[in-house]
Amino acid sequence: EQQACAKAWSVWEGSTLSLWPDPSREAHFDEDEFALAFARIECHYFINGGFFETDDHLIENLHKVQHIPCVLIQGRYDMCTPARTAWDIHKAWPEADFRLVPDAGHAGSEPGIVHELIEATDRFRLQ
Repeated sequence: EQQACAKAWSVWEGSTLSLWPDPSREAHFDEDEFALAFARIECHYFINGGFFETDDHLIENLHKVQHIPCVLIQGRYDMCTPARTAWDIHKAWPEADFRLVPDAGHAGSEPGIVHELIEATDRFRLQ
């Protein structure tokens, strides 16, 4: 029963990572060993509130990193971390460059996300 629950969790998560279906990724999330490890790790973080001291821990501690150049790259259709989260961080940290990718979800492998990551890296290289 534990394995079945882990697979259900993992497959659901794998299928929501991207705006566009990726059968090979979804198959990987369905593998017994991966599914159990993935579900255990995620569950551990969720049960412990991400190990944040408060619900606003990131916003409350931005002052510790605001001196570091930052680009927030967010997929418009991210079902794992909603765009609102990145927008709230940007409002609290207006110096951070905010890029909302209109045709992407959460996966760093999506073309729009890859494009923004390369663009950001190139801009940092030139600074």
